[in-house]
Amino acid sequence: MTRIAGVDLPNKPIWVALTYIYGIGRTSSKQILEQAKINPQIRANDLNETQVATIRKIIDENYKVEGDLRKEIQMNIKRLVDMGCYRGIRHRKNLPVRGQRTHTNARTRKGRRPPIAIRKKVAVKT
Repeated sequence: MTRIAGVDLPNKPIWVALTYIYGIGRTSSKQILEQAKINPQIRANDLNETQVATIRKIIDENYKVEGDLRKEIQMNIKRLVDMGCYRGIRHRKNLPVRGQRTHTNARTRKGRRPPIAIRKKVAVKT
């Protein structure tokens, strides 16, 4: 199994396998392979060591992936929260950040609905 950027790539066409690396999507994957002059349809396990080394070098020089990218994203969110801006407050309250409605929907972000207290039926006097 081919290992690039700390990720074991599955035996799929290399342009698909590269998308398993956090921070590399379809477009980036195709650009990397174009720079490395590698056929995008070749299987990940069929790459030789020089091709793998070329891909690693291109990713290390030009892309922020995996742990570094996750750390940067978390630091950006922490900066917004510390600043106390609108987006930071939304992150702190665990609500949608990008303007979605919350009156209905937003259950993924807000979590399960709180249970409504069941009222006891009041005995009617006659």
